[in-house]
Amino acid sequence: MELTVRGKNLEMTDALHSYVEKHTGKIQRYFDKPIKINVLLRISNMTKTCETTVFVDGVILRGVEKSDDMYKSIDLVFDKVERQIHKYKTRLAKKFKEKNTLSRQFVLEKEPIAAQADADFEIVKTKHFNISPMSPEEAILQMNLLGHNFFMFFNSDTEAMAVVYRRDDGKYGLIDAEK
Repeated sequence: MELTVRGKNLEMTDALHSYVEKHTGKIQRYFDKPIKINVLLRISNMTKTCETTVFVDGVILRGVEKSDDMYKSIDLVFDKVERQIHKYKTRLAKKFKEKNTLSRQFVLEKEPIAAQADADFEIVKTKHFNISPMSPEEAILQMNLLGHNFFMFFNSDTEAMAVVYRRDDGKYGLIDAEK
């Protein structure tokens, strides 16, 4: 397991680091494959936030929790990630056993960049990721694991770029590119 713990506006103490390590051990036991966990502990306006991202064989699990106590935020976010694992356990197991289509999604995330000074639109964040072929169902699974409202992917059925999104009625939509 590869663990990265960072603090923002906060001094990273050994106690905080070992507390996070204790929780990551609980997550690792669900997977027989090596996992990578990034944890960001942050204080802003007296709110303690814990952001956790778990990368395992191309699947990304993410949780963010805020509270008035950092230890409570850590507990809450790892409980959230553990619930995600339970919720998608059978689907994840099925995907891992079948073809290995979910491989290496996010590789690099750059710091926010500003667009040209004379432009009306400002780009505040840029993400780069490898796009691997997957079915719309796998893309919806990945979108839900990330907690996002949309997800761009390479549709293995149509062999074109596509986007799945969550509609206002709670169902899902698919936007497929024409060839």
